[in-house]
Amino acid sequence: MEDQLEDGAGDVPRLGARRIYEELKAQIANGIYASGSPMPSTRLLAAELGVARSTVTIAYEQLLSEGFIESRQGARTRVAMLRPVESLPECAASTAATERRLSAYGERLQVLSHPPPHNPSKLIVDFRYGDLAASDFPTLLWKRAVDDTIRRRRDRLAYDDPRGSLALRTALQAYLWRARGIRCELGQLIIVNGSQQGLDLCTRLLVDPGDAVVIEDPCYAMARNVFAAIGATVVSVPADHEGLRTDLLQAIDARLAYVTPSHQFPLGGVMPIGRRNALLAWSRQCGAYVIEDDYDGEYRYDIAPVPPLQTLGGAGNVIYLGTLSKTLSPTLRLGYMVVPQELAEVFAAAKRLTDRHSPQLEQEAAAMLIATGAYERHVRRTRRRNAARRATLLAALRAKLGDRLTIVGADAGLHVIVWCNTISANEESQLIERARQARIGLYPVTPTYAAADAPYRPDRAGFIIGYASLDEHQIERGVDVLATVLL
Repeated sequence: MEDQLEDGAGDVPRLGARRIYEELKAQIANGIYASGSPMPSTRLLAAELGVARSTVTIAYEQLLSEGFIESRQGARTRVAMLRPVESLPECAASTAATERRLSAYGERLQVLSHPPPHNPSKLIVDFRYGDLAASDFPTLLWKRAVDDTIRRRRDRLAYDDPRGSLALRTALQAYLWRARGIRCELGQLIIVNGSQQGLDLCTRLLVDPGDAVVIEDPCYAMARNVFAAIGATVVSVPADHEGLRTDLLQAIDARLAYVTPSHQFPLGGVMPIGRRNALLAWSRQCGAYVIEDDYDGEYRYDIAPVPPLQTLGGAGNVIYLGTLSKTLSPTLRLGYMVVPQELAEVFAAAKRLTDRHSPQLEQEAAAMLIATGAYERHVRRTRRRNAARRATLLAALRAKLGDRLTIVGADAGLHVIVWCNTISANEESQLIERARQARIGLYPVTPTYAAADAPYRPDRAGFIIGYASLDEHQIERGVDVLATVLL
């Protein structure tokens, strides 16, 4: 019908169907054609307007389909009995248009702090954590995997298992056993749209408003916000160079704990076996589930790979969270969860309600890379490249700033923490602005703490320096400029 309305639209001087439709609709709305009054016949109106009768018929059919006019067999077409729109006083109309009625979740979300939109276009070097170098992405391998997936699936366009592609879960099951020592059933694997969706599912399924959730402090801010938005009582427990202070857990009764034991974010500590066992013992005692976020488990440099909590004895209440964002690309939004057997069905049901399932094409392509060994070869190459970037960054920082800085968390991952020994934490925001003016992207540690004035927070300015998206030349150039900002 919309296409038909365009017929004759370009006729000059004759009117087109769309213009006739618009004019008649406006006249009906303005009361020129009153409710219940007869409309001109299509023959008569066509003669008056100098157009073909079919053009008027198209306009009438559109008005009829939208309910502006009514037509009955053997009777004239009439204007529908339209209910007049009651006008509101101007102030009431303005209030009704602007008033927002949010749920309790929406109200809580509204007051949480959120990072401003990121605009790297004006920066010469961006030390932002989480970004990867485009040159590291296995473009040709990925293209071949996608093309092959399209060929194999071209005859099947259908919804899939909410837990994720069987091919990807099968490939991940074998990969996790090889790379991380994790043994699991296929039903325990849930493919999610990045680890953030995994956190959201855990929170909605395991936490009610008011329930206590233990998090590390400092902590991944997006995780803290997920728990706060659901209405949980967020209990921040200090982390040090060995991760979460498990000695402070005994007085806490919680439903959930969120930890990054293999590489604490952002401080970089690795939780030793004693604390791991203490954490698991505490969680069993109070009946809490533990979310283990292994966000960058593939990147180890000066230390051996650390076995996940999930592999330890008595870890039946651990939910393991992994991602391909730090190895392939954050744009793919591919993550995965290994959930306890008793939670597998409800997590699959929640995933189905959330978005039915994650995109199939990307899942199948990733499955092919993992199953053929191409993914692990890619990870080894990327690990070597990031080791070189890390070495360049550490050397440049030490050469330019020396003992003015304390660097932590450099043994693993894709970022380091830099503490400025001679600069107060109160000057953090000023330094970030000065760096921005020098076209350097610099990011503070402060937002990762639950409270900027936490007594265990260092009183020095601190920054998270990401390096995985930069080449060695950019890193050296960035540190050169950074030195002028910090000195």
